[in-house]
Amino acid sequence: MNVLFIGDIVGSVGRTAVKKVLPALQSKYNPHIIIANGENAAAGRGITAAIVKELLDAGVHGITMGNHTWDNKDIFEWIDDQPRIVRPANYVEGVPGQGATIIKANGKELAIVNLQGRTFLPPIDCPFRKADELIEQLQQKTKNILVDFHAEATSEKIAMGWYLDGRASIVVGTHTHVQTNDDTILPLGTAFLTDVGMVGPKNGVLGMDRDVVLHRFLTQMPTRFVVDEGDWHFHAIVVDIDDATGKARKIQKVRLTETDWLLM
Repeated sequence: MNVLFIGDIVGSVGRTAVKKVLPALQSKYNPHIIIANGENAAAGRGITAAIVKELLDAGVHGITMGNHTWDNKDIFEWIDDQPRIVRPANYVEGVPGQGATIIKANGKELAIVNLQGRTFLPPIDCPFRKADELIEQLQQKTKNILVDFHAEATSEKIAMGWYLDGRASIVVGTHTHVQTNDDTILPLGTAFLTDVGMVGPKNGVLGMDRDVVLHRFLTQMPTRFVVDEGDWHFHAIVVDIDDATGKARKIQKVRLTETDWLLM
């Protein structure tokens, strides 16, 4: 089974890039299941029901979230009715939404788990212990499990990769918007990458308008970050999983710019 995981989609620029690039990637890699992180899809902060539909209509099968899950307050009205979106599972019990689900598409199935780190992020429940709980449950249903660990610290993300080696098919980090170069298959068969990167404006600062960000750094004054509107880049990974064992056989990074796409 081939799985395509798309890094944090940032604003309308990122959504446009997904719609433009996805047909070419589907042709090249033949992914059975496509998952994307959508927590920055609405102007850089959160997601809306309309954007969920936009991404699903574009060919995405499941959406993961992160620390901006609740930034658009209308999410409380619809998240419980959307089975293909997951928010961090280690929020306290009783909050809306779900932290894991099983996506079925093209005759394949993949469990997706969303977790949020605690280093340099709000202190919520332990992601490692929550991973233990969910993976034990999901392994009763499928061998194929993807974990999106939305975390700030590279050390915490690398630790999660080793912690889940052999228990999850894929463990990938999101949140920092910078694609790392440590893609690997860990010894017990888990595909790992510290951070997948982002889909959105290439010439901003993590997708935000660089002049606004520079003003903040130079003055330390409060500023309202806005998504840059320039050329885009597209970061993702493709993982080949052995259906019989749930072990990853190959991981490869996808890294495209708008110029690359125009030449394809």
